[in-house]
Amino acid sequence: MTHCLFNRVEGYAANGSAPREVATEFLRVGMWGVGADEPHRDALAPGDLVLIYLGAPDRMFVGRAELGSAVHEWTPSEAQLYPGNSAAGVLLTQIQQWHPRVPMKTVLPHIDPAENAKADFDIGVVRITATEYATATAVAAG
Repeated sequence: MTHCLFNRVEGYAANGSAPREVATEFLRVGMWGVGADEPHRDALAPGDLVLIYLGAPDRMFVGRAELGSAVHEWTPSEAQLYPGNSAAGVLLTQIQQWHPRVPMKTVLPHIDPAENAKADFDIGVVRITATEYATATAVAAG
């Protein structure tokens, strides 16, 4: 099982929408776009666990989900439903949106420094450890 962080940043917002609005819409429809150039895209499989993260300047976790599919080109019906501009992605199940959102700065102190966790990422699909995933979900649970 792979654990990942799906990262949305200001520069990647579709249609000029704020990353938090885009992420909320993706979670609402249960779909997440994955670009062809994402280095970990081929490692994603049904049952993998993901954290949904808003990168700089927000640096907040907004939820978690389980992957319901591997990365695939959207079917015509999926493409019609998908609110972004990616031609491929994954389906999401077991979606939890977190209210309140969880700032990365509250999670990082609970992660072993040897894991080299950080708050900013240059890619949209970031592999994380099971421990990092569990720590973020525990902090979110309060």
